[in-house]
Amino acid sequence: MIQIEPTADGSRTLFVPELNEHYHSVKGALTESEHIFIRTGLRHCTRRDARVLEIGFGTGLNAFLTLLEAGKTGRHIHYTTIERYPLDDNIIKELRYPELIAPEQAGLFQELHQTEWNVPQEITPYFTLLKIEGDFTRSVFEGGYDVVYFDAFAPEKQPEMWSQPLFDYLYTAMNEDGILTTYCAKGSVRRMLQAAGFTVERLPGPPEGKREILRATKKPDTKKELTK
Repeated sequence: MIQIEPTADGSRTLFVPELNEHYHSVKGALTESEHIFIRTGLRHCTRRDARVLEIGFGTGLNAFLTLLEAGKTGRHIHYTTIERYPLDDNIIKELRYPELIAPEQAGLFQELHQTEWNVPQEITPYFTLLKIEGDFTRSVFEGGYDVVYFDAFAPEKQPEMWSQPLFDYLYTAMNEDGILTTYCAKGSVRRMLQAAGFTVERLPGPPEGKREILRATKKPDTKKELTK
């Protein structure tokens, strides 16, 4: 049974006993998401109208932070996210993310979760959401993404989500100069991203959290050789 746990920055996360895995870092759920996906990913995308793909909707934290960022900057974001196991509404409410992040936008956070699956919905004038209920390993995307948040459970927990064919497919689904970010900095993941054609950077992780994270950029003309 999924359990709600506090993290070091005051935000909450979920723990899945069956996998012995947390949805976010216990060092800070909010801090981790802001650092990896907003600062390191979205803000490095130069397109005014950006298409974002998230692998793992989960608690909706990444989507909520992206919605808020879109409103602050006036960028138009079309956000596609895929989730195989949607969470129960009662669990979502107990996370209390809006209370910590933006109490005045609590209604928008609820709307992210309550909106219909598999149908694009305009949540704000700057943010359109398409939630896909399905299995990422068997899904086909229309492509043209500028940013990918790769936020699946760790490779040792869900190895089927971290495979060369899937990274190859994501590469083809992204626009040139598209950015993929992930919390996982394992050498095997970095090499798969490079083999797919990405230029990969190892960057500092979030404060008090993981030492390194990865950012991969689609640069077809500057494909790097594999490194150990």
